[in-house]
Amino acid sequence: MHKIFQKIIIFLFYFFAFVAFIALSVFFIFIFYKGVNAFSIKLIFDDTPPLDALMLQARVFNGIFNAIVGSFFVVFVSIILALPLGFLSSIYVACYASKNVRFWMGFLCELLSSMPSIVIGLFGLSVTIFLHKNFFAELYPSLLISACSLAILVIPYIIKMTESSLCQIPFSIKNVGLNLGASKTQNLFFVQLPYVSKEILGGIILATGRAVEDTAVIMMTGAVAMAGIPSSIFQKYEALPFFIYHISSEYSSKEQINQGFGAAILLLGVSLFLFATAFALRKIISKRSGFGI
Repeated sequence: MHKIFQKIIIFLFYFFAFVAFIALSVFFIFIFYKGVNAFSIKLIFDDTPPLDALMLQARVFNGIFNAIVGSFFVVFVSIILALPLGFLSSIYVACYASKNVRFWMGFLCELLSSMPSIVIGLFGLSVTIFLHKNFFAELYPSLLISACSLAILVIPYIIKMTESSLCQIPFSIKNVGLNLGASKTQNLFFVQLPYVSKEILGGIILATGRAVEDTAVIMMTGAVAMAGIPSSIFQKYEALPFFIYHISSEYSSKEQINQGFGAAILLLGVSLFLFATAFALRKIISKRSGFGI
C-alpha cells in the first residue's frame, strides 16, 4: 500500500511538471507566433535611418526606439537609487540589528514586496502632487518620479536576497576572519560578502528584471506615448511596457496589435539577457572567489 501511494505521488509530480512545461511552451510559442512577423528593424526605428536614431540626429516617431531608451534610463536610475539603500540596509539587518529590528524589517519588506505596484504608483503620483503644490511648482510626473517609485518597488527584493544570503553563511566561514584577528567590518567585506556575491548579484538582477517589466508604476508617474527621448530626468518619457499596454488597448488594425507582440518579444529578450548575464557573472565570480560551486 505504501509503495502504491508513493508511485501515485511521483506520478503527480511528473504530471504537474509536464502540465507546467506545456503551459509555458504554449505561452512562448503564442507570443513568438504573433510577434515574429512584426519584429524587425522597422518596428524599432520605423522609417528613420537607424544610425541617425542611435546618434540622436533624427527622432523616431512610430518605432519603439524611444521606448527602449526610456526603459533603460528609468531602470538604470531606479537601480542606482535602490541599490545603496537596499544593500546597506540588508547588511545592517543581517549583521548588526537586534532581533526585534530584524523582525520588523522583515515584516515591512514582506509587506512592501507583496503590495500591488499600482498602489506604489499612486503613492508616487500623490507625493508628486503634494510637492508640486507646496514646494516645487515646476515638478510634474517625470522619469525621476518613476525611478523613485520603481526604487521603492525593488528595494525589498534587494534587502531580502542579501539578508537571506548573509544569514545562510556557514558558521565556519562566517567566523574565519574573526579567528584570524580581523575586525567585524573587515570580516564582513573580505570574507562574508565575497562568499555570497553570487546570491547578491542574483538579487540585483531579479530587482532589475522586476523594474523592467512593471507597467502600473510608470503609467501613473511619467510614462506617456510619443514623448520622445527625454533630455533630463524631469521630463516625461516612453517605456517599453507602457508601449505594449498603449498599443494593445487602442489598436485599430492587426498590424498594430502585432507590433505589441513584437515589442513583447523584445521585452522577453531583455529578461532573458538579464538572467543569462547573471548566470555568466555568477560562474565567473565563483571561479575567481574560490568559494562558489
